Amino acid sequence: MSSSATVHGSVAPGFEAVRAEFAAVAAADPGSGGAQLAAHLDGRPVVDLWTGEGMTGSSLLSLYSSAKGAAHLVVALLVQEGVLDLDEEVARHWPEFAAEGKAGITLRQVLEHRAGLIGVDGGFSTEELADDRRLAARLARQKPYWEPGTAYGYHAFVIAALTGEVVRRRTGRSIQELYEERIRAPYGLDFHFGLPAGLESRYLPVLAARPTPEQQAAAGPAPDPDSLTGIAFNLNATPPTDLVEFAGDRAVRALGPASAGGTGNARGLAALYAAAAFGLDGRPPLLTPETVAEFGPVRTAGVDLVTGERDHFGLGFEAQSSRYPFLGPDAFGHSGAVGAQSFADPRSGVAYAYTRRRFIFGAGGGAPENHRLAAAVLRAAEAAR
Repeated sequence: MSSSATVHGSVAPGFEAVRAEFAAVAAADPGSGGAQLAAHLDGRPVVDLWTGEGMTGSSLLSLYSSAKGAAHLVVALLVQEGVLDLDEEVARHWPEFAAEGKAGITLRQVLEHRAGLIGVDGGFSTEELADDRRLAARLARQKPYWEPGTAYGYHAFVIAALTGEVVRRRTGRSIQELYEERIRAPYGLDFHFGLPAGLESRYLPVLAARPTPEQQAAAGPAPDPDSLTGIAFNLNATPPTDLVEFAGDRAVRALGPASAGGTGNARGLAALYAAAAFGLDGRPPLLTPETVAEFGPVRTAGVDLVTGERDHFGLGFEAQSSRYPFLGPDAFGHSGAVGAQSFADPRSGVAYAYTRRRFIFGAGGGAPENHRLAAAVLRAAEAAR
């Protein structure tokens, strides 16, 4: 095994096979730029591994849409507490949102990616993508790209700007502020909305994907900028958004847009989902089983108009059992563009997080190795309980 595939860190007794699987994944892809794997079982850390030149367990990475999971944990808490009502119209708290036929859109429809508001005509600038308030202002004026409620499609750059503006109008606080005050700081989580300048020394920049000619040919032509996929990923902007450049912008990391601007590591994400579903540091879980049962299972049956995935979402979270059939029906979490994946599986008691530094070409929805790694964690967890 090359030095770049050397595995560091520790596992609890009974989880040695997880370390071996992680080592096999690393050896098969020594050019990955490094990766991290962390897991908790019933709120107890059992896996903490990393590999790659310059990578440590505390290295901070751009984890893109992993942010959606943290943001919608805040929304789930507010629904659980009765502060937000899933079936209230968004415009009740945000009157400007009613423009262009959007008066009837509910918070539930937004969380299910059914609002049809995947972007704006002409696209966003990077400065706008970095700032949820600016995104929300433009989205309020935009006409939906399909009739709300009739279909669903991934609101890639915008969903947490939409839900976040509802949160701000209802509470006077942003999702980022509530996450920091109620979740990140109390638990000391290494997953951030708005990376402080003092932590930049631990940040490792994203590395671009390197597709093989075969992968490039199989992928076919790039999406039409004016297609639903192009609009959702801001390819209709001038210039179109480059995800590596987006993450490399310090303003994006500093502001922490809640749809795609999370910065952290596998330790932070695994602890986040442990705190959400199982409890952490002697505290009870943040979410009740009833809230998990509302937010976790598939709520969007059928084909995603943007990504082509089937049965993609719960409420704000990705429904993980559709992607990983060995998980329970209430498993909830979110992937990130570099191939990251993180979730809680109430049935097994597992909170899982995998992060990596280099994009995998065409691996939207979590890198393929997550199937191997998550299955290994689940097998070890079942044997340990």
